[in-house]
Amino acid sequence: MSQIAREFLNRCFRPDETIAILLRREEPASITQRIVRAERALESRYQAWLAYENCMGANIYVSANPLRAGSRKRTKATVACVRHLYLDIDMDGEARLAALRTSDSVPIPTVIVSTSPRKYQVLWRVESFDFELQEETLKRLAIAFGGDPACTDRNRVLRIPGFLNRKYSPVHRITVEYLSDSVSAPEDFHLDAGTIVATVSAAASTPRKAPSKHSHSESDWAWVCDQLVHGKDANKLTRELASRRPDKPNPVYYAQRTVDVASARLWLTEGIRIDDVITMLESRRRFEIPAALCCARAQEIAVTAARMLARQKSA
Repeated sequence: MSQIAREFLNRCFRPDETIAILLRREEPASITQRIVRAERALESRYQAWLAYENCMGANIYVSANPLRAGSRKRTKATVACVRHLYLDIDMDGEARLAALRTSDSVPIPTVIVSTSPRKYQVLWRVESFDFELQEETLKRLAIAFGGDPACTDRNRVLRIPGFLNRKYSPVHRITVEYLSDSVSAPEDFHLDAGTIVATVSAAASTPRKAPSKHSHSESDWAWVCDQLVHGKDANKLTRELASRRPDKPNPVYYAQRTVDVASARLWLTEGIRIDDVITMLESRRRFEIPAALCCARAQEIAVTAARMLARQKSA
């Protein structure tokens, strides 16, 4: 366990850099955070302590980026520099990972961490990224490859390979695959709007198994579609759905996306051209979503809705 964790930390950080180690327990819910130099976290006694806490029920994480020397907290303001880009894949893991591995729009990942069955964290070691460009690229990666859009902050934490993921039963040993030693730059990522739409279109054409039971999200979808058909205001509907789903990691994002995909599907059904659907979606969210992402997001949602209709017709 400690050897795998040490190799991961050694590859990610210099010994003199400051990092955050986070311990999170599910029951009872608690969080412990330690801000330490990387060389301290690599010590045998420190690794033994982490292993003990992990065996006693704590999940073990590390900051994705190094912190400023002397930091006492892990906030956006205390992040020293951009060390990694990262992508959390927690749905359709094998298909989305396969799409990423064969994509020409991103370089070969540095690391792929298997956090639980069919769920992954993908890392790229990078340089020459400022904070604004990092977060914009993280959002574009999430849109293009179906990652978790809530995991795009620069003070994000990552699971450490070698330890157990104790969030699930049975527990899962976190494993790691190292694919490259190269360091990527901004020009290595080609995530313009056209590329994102093409990537999403290819992913949407992949057949998926129908869910085994009626989920809460399916109920939300049916309710939103019905409300839109009966003329409910989209902005009011978004706020109401977000208030109904506080269990979601990002209720506002979930509500915006559900309402917008349902709207796009309805508009396309009514014969509105897809270009006009994209314009309508972009106009709806232009004050809520950064301009750099709003257009690409609108295109991705329109394509997703079109694919839903195509699958429905072929079924």
